[in-house]
Amino acid sequence: MKPRHRRLAAVVGGLALLGVGAALVLNAFQSNLVFFFSPTQVAAKEAPLDKTFRLGGMVRDGSLKRRTDGLTVDFVVTDTAKDIPVTYTGILPDLFKEGKGVVTQGRLGPDGVFRASEVLAKHDENYMPPEAADALKKAHNEGAAKSLVPGK
Repeated sequence: MKPRHRRLAAVVGGLALLGVGAALVLNAFQSNLVFFFSPTQVAAKEAPLDKTFRLGGMVRDGSLKRRTDGLTVDFVVTDTAKDIPVTYTGILPDLFKEGKGVVTQGRLGPDGVFRASEVLAKHDENYMPPEAADALKKAHNEGAAKSLVPGK
């Protein structure tokens, strides 16, 4: 084999390895990608039924119910326009409270109940994840606009 052919084979082999490596990295990234949805988006059926995603908003006052097993809780996440029921089995964060911001990660069941595998509470009085703050602001503005329309 001539040196030129060996070089060409090495370049082609290197590009093939690089392509395979890039494909593996992109596949891993795609499978770990988790999107954020507000309760309004979930109610509008914009959220996937078969994939994990994050649901964020406020925990509705008076909605927290603990089951007899001591670990399972049911609560409602709201963005002031729509409510989504959530069930979670596990230990809740210390800062989890009704009326406070929350981001949950899990899947939406066919019955419309979000089954959370993870619950994240905001860490102080002034912080809310930017996605949750934007979703709450948007839902509040849409709700205010609807209240100005006669007959709504």
